[in-house]
Amino acid sequence: MNATTTKTRYRLIGLILAVLVFALAALAGIGGYVFMKGWEISHLSYQPSGPSLLGASSAVPPSGTGIAATASESTAILPGLPAPVAIDPTAIAPSLKPWDGAGRVTILILGLDYRDWQQKVDYSRSDTMILLTLDPATKTGGILSIPRDMWVAIPGFEHGKINTAYYLGEAYKLPGGGPALATKTVEQFLGVPINYYAQVDFGAFVRFIDELGGVTIDVPSPITISLQGQEGIKGKKTLKPGRQALPGEWALAYARDRHTEDGDFDRAGRQQQVIMAIRERLLDRNMLPTIIQKAPVLYQELASGIHTNLKLDDVIRLALAAKNVTKENIRQGILGKNTVVFGSSPDNLSILIPMPDKIGLLRDQIFTTSGSMKPATPGDSLQRMQAESARLAIYNGSKDPTLADRTAAYLKAQSADVAETGQADKVYYTTTLIDHTGSPFTLQYLADLIGDQNIKIYSRYDPESKIDVEVYLGYDWANKNTLP
Repeated sequence: MNATTTKTRYRLIGLILAVLVFALAALAGIGGYVFMKGWEISHLSYQPSGPSLLGASSAVPPSGTGIAATASESTAILPGLPAPVAIDPTAIAPSLKPWDGAGRVTILILGLDYRDWQQKVDYSRSDTMILLTLDPATKTGGILSIPRDMWVAIPGFEHGKINTAYYLGEAYKLPGGGPALATKTVEQFLGVPINYYAQVDFGAFVRFIDELGGVTIDVPSPITISLQGQEGIKGKKTLKPGRQALPGEWALAYARDRHTEDGDFDRAGRQQQVIMAIRERLLDRNMLPTIIQKAPVLYQELASGIHTNLKLDDVIRLALAAKNVTKENIRQGILGKNTVVFGSSPDNLSILIPMPDKIGLLRDQIFTTSGSMKPATPGDSLQRMQAESARLAIYNGSKDPTLADRTAAYLKAQSADVAETGQADKVYYTTTLIDHTGSPFTLQYLADLIGDQNIKIYSRYDPESKIDVEVYLGYDWANKNTLP
């Protein structure tokens, strides 16, 4: 083998390692049929924003000229999508700042929603969002999963689920399309500069895993998984606890399944588990001869199934930096149940309302070596509620005629701003909170005070509202409160 051939093969190996560790994480393609041919490069144009919008309290972007009121007449707009506001499209389209090769580099992994593909809609939502990061200086890496139902500010649009950002960027034909708007949305939500994105066809992922001879997964508990698009008995398999080898299609099925107790949160954990299993397989010394032999095939599988703004030189540099990061130095995190409040959107879709400080702490664990990217709001839950200064309206929807006044008196004693009290327009069996301006600390405080897991929280964003949070007290609070 001559020197040129050897060099070429090792460049291919480097490419495979880098893409798998940082981009193929989208095994999570986990739902996306992208059908891209070749290594498709997109050139976007904006400077990543600094920390902001962590949570949902930011206002809709300022008015300007630009976005049309409706998407293309042929576009099948899905229910539950946020409406556009008037804004210059160039103001919300990112140009991801290229990595300098020395500092931290971060990549957003996108997988598209298989259901949209099945229904033959014009554009897809993102079904999976994973941030992958690497710091060459400290030889550390990180993986952070973002649930698709996170309720965030989408630049140029009203608040909506984070998974709709990709769809809106495509449907309204914004500069950079879906990847650009999805990236901008994640940047603003987390305050993390992003350098690259990668959108992966899971069909290529399946073939790639099969070329590697499968991956080994340590299944923590029994789980029944289904092959993509196969609903019958032959398309199902129950995995028992323990380490076991899975071929590509079953590894994908394992990563995609959400029919467990914690739904998408559990699924995010399985996705990260498969990512690490791929890494383990690729770094196995015994696999090196196979990787060298199959390098052209493996490269072709990756190149035919990835849509990204990564250039080949970027990927090679990533590979050289990634090989120095050990498993012990890869931090993993999921924006899970302890970082959100469960609620409902204006059209009654289930949403996750972010808790800024808790998300910020997890973000800092993944993306900083020491310190934080943005100071947390000081104090305990009471002090954070007080600092938020949300104006409250307390309405009595129970059988106890004194409940609203007693609750208002208690909250005022805690320095809450109770601007209005009164009788609800109907009976409420379950206490209900309606958030108009984005007050996550107040929502959390009230949810903890009521202490009912079934409490209902709705987002009805209205920047003109004189009341930040409406509280409709129900029979649940009337029956168990200990107020004087």
